[in-house]
Amino acid sequence: MTVSPLPRRTAYAVLAALAAVVILVSTAIFVGVGKNDGTAEPATGHGNEAAPASAGTWVGTWATSPTAAEPERANGFPRVSIRNVVRISVGGERIRIRLSNLYSSRPLTISHASVALAAAPSDPAADSDSMRRLRFDNRTSVTIPAGAHVISDPARLRVPDASDLLVTTYSPNPSGAVTYHPHARQISYAARGDHTEDTSGLAYTEQSPYWRYLTGVDVWTNKARGSVVVLGDSITDGITSTMGANHRWPDFLAERLRTERGAPRLGVLNQGISGNRVLTGGNQTPPHNPSGLSRFDRDVLGQTGVRAVVIHLGVNDILRLPHETNPDRIVGGLRQMVEQAHARGLRVVGGTLMPFYGHRGFTPELNGVRQAVNDQIRAGEVFDEVVDFDAALRDPAQPLRLLPQYDSGDHLHPSDEGYRAMARALNLQHLRGVAAATL
Repeated sequence: MTVSPLPRRTAYAVLAALAAVVILVSTAIFVGVGKNDGTAEPATGHGNEAAPASAGTWVGTWATSPTAAEPERANGFPRVSIRNVVRISVGGERIRIRLSNLYSSRPLTISHASVALAAAPSDPAADSDSMRRLRFDNRTSVTIPAGAHVISDPARLRVPDASDLLVTTYSPNPSGAVTYHPHARQISYAARGDHTEDTSGLAYTEQSPYWRYLTGVDVWTNKARGSVVVLGDSITDGITSTMGANHRWPDFLAERLRTERGAPRLGVLNQGISGNRVLTGGNQTPPHNPSGLSRFDRDVLGQTGVRAVVIHLGVNDILRLPHETNPDRIVGGLRQMVEQAHARGLRVVGGTLMPFYGHRGFTPELNGVRQAVNDQIRAGEVFDEVVDFDAALRDPAQPLRLLPQYDSGDHLHPSDEGYRAMARALNLQHLRGVAAATL
């Protein structure tokens, strides 16, 4: 059979149409497709784990858990620029942020937002070449409904690993309660008026130990394969670590993942909340300091590119009133989290509970609950893998207490060196691969 060639004009039209399709598909894959909530994701999907690293993917590089409504801030921060300072774990070629209005009963309008590299660690001044205006569904202003969050459009900004970022928001109007994370262990800044794109830090005369509104940073990268979420309490939050030094134990974990040969390339997302428990959260609606069980879907499964989970929770169930004295209830709550992770094909590493002899809450009975929980964890009855923080940080001569150089002084929370020892105790290879999904 003879096939007649297409007329030249028709052939050119077909080629032009094919070229247009290729361009459109390529643009959708690289730039992303906007959603109604302000997200912008690759066409392969949010955190698509099947995409090869060489093609690039969105990876969570920093996160914090929205914890409560900031006291005495019922009207928000009208006509104030808030400049949050955060240290990311892995870098990339593009960046997007997540803002939360979870604890307000009123909409939050952000009329202007920006992201930039800090000129120096913990400094409100920006590297002048890095300042980027943020957009939301291609608009510079966004209104976040009460109880909701929004993700910005991607901004072109090459950010190195372990960079300090400045994420600045400006709200022109009163907006209700401020969603915040109270124990940042990092100084952030505020300025009267709209100084969102100021590269100078001179206007930022007000300091704050909180992170406000900002709950996540993602990067588009071909260097990392995903992220690991660390779910914990004040020990994970790093409440006794040196202010501004980034010496929480997840920070030391991120350093190991960046620098050690053969380590999996993963972002680290710190979802520690001081005072957090497995089983019980606050009585407010939504609850302040929500339990690990109630926030697991949001703070772990809802994160970008999550590949593995580390859980270190349970000591506050024992120490805080009302005391949980049944170890099986604590372990049962931990198992429920593992089941949720397995349903998503995620591997879970769990940490033993460290000693607290000398702490004001210590009693032999409560220590017995701790040891009973640890016995089940070590027996492999709870998690896919175990990191034995108890063995790594206790005093061999007096195993009911922390080794003195690892003790911050309150006999419960580690020192900076103790946090470093926690990160050192984790087998990085346990963060590889996925667990068998439970159907």
